[in-house]
Amino acid sequence: MSLCKHCIAGVRHEGTPEGQTVQYGGVETYIATPTTEYPKDKAVLFLTDVFGLKLQNNLLLADDYARNGFKVYVPDLFEGDALPEDALNSGTFDLMSWIGKHNPDHVVGIIRGVLTALKADGITKIGAIGFCYGARPAFNLAFNGEVDVVAVSHPSLLKIPDDLEKYLTSSKAPLLINSCTVDSQFPLEAQAKADEILGGGKFAPGYERTYWDGCTHGFAVRGDMTDPKVKAGKEGAFKATVEFLIKNL
Repeated sequence: MSLCKHCIAGVRHEGTPEGQTVQYGGVETYIATPTTEYPKDKAVLFLTDVFGLKLQNNLLLADDYARNGFKVYVPDLFEGDALPEDALNSGTFDLMSWIGKHNPDHVVGIIRGVLTALKADGITKIGAIGFCYGARPAFNLAFNGEVDVVAVSHPSLLKIPDDLEKYLTSSKAPLLINSCTVDSQFPLEAQAKADEILGGGKFAPGYERTYWDGCTHGFAVRGDMTDPKVKAGKEGAFKATVEFLIKNL
């Protein structure tokens, strides 16, 4: 189980998060609530990269999804031990030691506390959106039928082709993958394999993949918005995910 240098590279985005961080289901959770009317029986579970709640990019992105009519829950997957913001591009953080303490199977158990609370609050349909590390637990939840829709961007820690084949046979959640040019975690070969296994109507619930030329792993969360291709990729992946959620959730 390994991550790459691009899993902690990127740019801090400016802005002021508008949601609230509370204890929810026994888990510290950032909640972004739409300011207009929204369906009270639906929720979006935002599963972060390795920076979790410590990088405001994640919180600002959750706010953006809330502006599009979804109540968004961002649980602290790492129990206060997410990478600090200053690890961005530092090149000195011991990523392998860190991930050894944060096995995705354990993280799924943390998420289930939030899922239980959502169901207790009357939520009947849940979409999981996973970024980098967060794609791994999103897949695991889909395998077990615990979420209704999955959209992932530059996924990490997937075993190819095994996880794609398991998604085909075990999941009923429509799947969107936002992919890019430079991505050692989900390279071009893996992208082609996903299309081969799930595309062409083979996965009946629905499969889509976007591809953003000139972008690097992490672009949808930590991309440099001064680069026109990265800006187009980040905004395009966001738009594709919103449309996929509207269609399937």
